[in-house]
Amino acid sequence: MEKLANELRRPATSRQLYGVALTSYAAAGSGRCHQKQHPRWSSSTSAKRPRTALFFPGQGVQRVGMATPWLEAYPRTAKPIMDEIDSTLGFALSRVIAEGSNAELTATENAQPAIMATSIMILRVLEHEFGFRPRDRVDVTLGHSLGEFAALVAGGYLRFYDALKMVRTRAEVMARCSRDAAELDGGEFGMVALVCEEARLAALIEAIHEFLGHSSAGSKSDSHEDSDLPPIQQVLIANINSKNQIVLSGSIERIKTLLTHLRQFGGHDPRAVRLKADSPFHSPLMKPAADVMTKILDKPSQEAPDEDVVTFPGLMPCVSNVTARPFRSRAELKDLLARQAVDTVQWHDSIKYLDQEEKVRRWIGIGPGKVGRNLVGKEVGMKGAVKGGGVWGISSPAEVEDIMKALDATDTAEED
Repeated sequence: MEKLANELRRPATSRQLYGVALTSYAAAGSGRCHQKQHPRWSSSTSAKRPRTALFFPGQGVQRVGMATPWLEAYPRTAKPIMDEIDSTLGFALSRVIAEGSNAELTATENAQPAIMATSIMILRVLEHEFGFRPRDRVDVTLGHSLGEFAALVAGGYLRFYDALKMVRTRAEVMARCSRDAAELDGGEFGMVALVCEEARLAALIEAIHEFLGHSSAGSKSDSHEDSDLPPIQQVLIANINSKNQIVLSGSIERIKTLLTHLRQFGGHDPRAVRLKADSPFHSPLMKPAADVMTKILDKPSQEAPDEDVVTFPGLMPCVSNVTARPFRSRAELKDLLARQAVDTVQWHDSIKYLDQEEKVRRWIGIGPGKVGRNLVGKEVGMKGAVKGGGVWGISSPAEVEDIMKALDATDTAEED
């Protein structure tokens, strides 16, 4: 077990920011895996450096050719990673990413591993080509929905090989769940974002729970067990993304019925946007995917069969989508990562927790697209660099140099 003296030797920034969480991590870690990880908790980070979060995007940001600029700019680093991806999965996902049709890449079983793998490829380019060391410059990781897997890789909890295999398997099951539901019901399934005025969000969520027959007390984590409807007929709040945006998941017909009810009888008129997702993620229909994840996480690492698939503790805290707080133990991580397939993504609470309670001032988004950066920037009231911090998104090689300079410029900034 890690001694209190070792905890006190950690840099003040990391120790003060996550003192309680890291203490529980140390208490939970034991055996060979824990002993291997212990030295990695040491960091040369300056105590003056603003607290920094590394975040990763979820499904929907994929686009054909998203890895090509990185392969052209940094072939020495990017090409071996793409080869590793194809070798791990046993088929040429790199081809789908580079030149597949939009429909082929958007298919859940391809989109999810493609986004996760591309995010990690970009991170590896930053590490190998620019000397970016997460353990020295980052205090916490998090990821939106699918992005949680990349966050766990970056945070040292999952090996890239294992994460890629489990993401592909999980995505295949999710895609099958959606196809089976469509064949059985004959209807459409998917996700719809609702945008409203900030002051109306709490009342909108309450009205949705009332219509769906859910207890509002359970809105922190929609376990869905209180519904008498079969999963195929259920609609749930899949994501609480920001102070004025949520996402519904499930039967499109029932979502339309819910929206009609909200407008006619609830006094709500949110703007509804159908998302480009072919599956109702974070809903009861995804329970088979959660079950598969539980089985995978109960087995040893596929890359290192003598070791647990989850390393705990990792390099730094990682915030759970389900609880909006850092994972506290290996057992909790396994439970929450499996449940994430059916539970609400508490993204808004995660950002609010890090911003308001833990005083994170630098936010670095890594991966395709700008959705994650825009969501975070909107919540914390920052865009680009500001005094003592900033919100950045790295999705293209053209952005790296300026962002690395901005990080260097804020490394020694005094916190307010």
